[in-house]
Amino acid sequence: MLHESGTGEVVALTGQTTTLRYAPLAGAPRMARLIAAEGPDVLELLHKRLPGWNVVTDLTHGHRLLRAGARLRRHAHTMHRDLRADPPPQDWAGLRPPPPLRVTACDRPAEALLPAWREAYPPGHPDHVTADDRTLRTELLQPLLSGRVLGPLLEASALVTDGAGTVVAGLIANDRAGTAWISDVFRRRAPAYTGLGGLLLRRALSGVAGEFARVGLAVTVGNPAQRLYRTLGFEITETTMTFAVP
Repeated sequence: MLHESGTGEVVALTGQTTTLRYAPLAGAPRMARLIAAEGPDVLELLHKRLPGWNVVTDLTHGHRLLRAGARLRRHAHTMHRDLRADPPPQDWAGLRPPPPLRVTACDRPAEALLPAWREAYPPGHPDHVTADDRTLRTELLQPLLSGRVLGPLLEASALVTDGAGTVVAGLIANDRAGTAWISDVFRRRAPAYTGLGGLLLRRALSGVAGEFARVGLAVTVGNPAQRLYRTLGFEITETTMTFAVP
């Protein structure tokens, strides 16, 4: 799922009893990383100065916001694999699904990916989204495909189509400030498509290994896909919480 990069700008906010510092996140309107906070009224200050924003922060500040009544939107791990110390096997580049499934370039519009994406995150899944199709196309998938949010789309991105040419799985990878970033990987849930996520990930790791020193992704806590990521050599490097500021 989506994980934005920072702009480098740091902003300080000061209230009567509380001071905090945050950094806006690039390509993500009204979203910021809370870097530091001192004083008893962090949530109140955020509400006064950043109403309607989403704020991501570490576990220390996150638990503090939870105690103050903030609404948690996402609890996620950032994971990385070192491609220099742990290069992927060369034969991963040639992995193919059984016919009639085939791997194609990730060059279709967002609406072609949406049905498979929705099916990958049904109600009850940690990453289920209740937004309508238009919102998902314009605010989630299209920004990733265009490179507007996380950076240029990488050639390691790929889709899997069935015999009718319908997208049944996909992987979106972006150049996130010099790190190959797996922005999303998804598949339809039918048994015939089991294993496509792992296949696309292995192909992507092989595809980016010659250009990038490491590859990263973010996974929501509780998402069973984390087990697959560990199997593929990803290790947790950070855990964050994201909150909606009222």
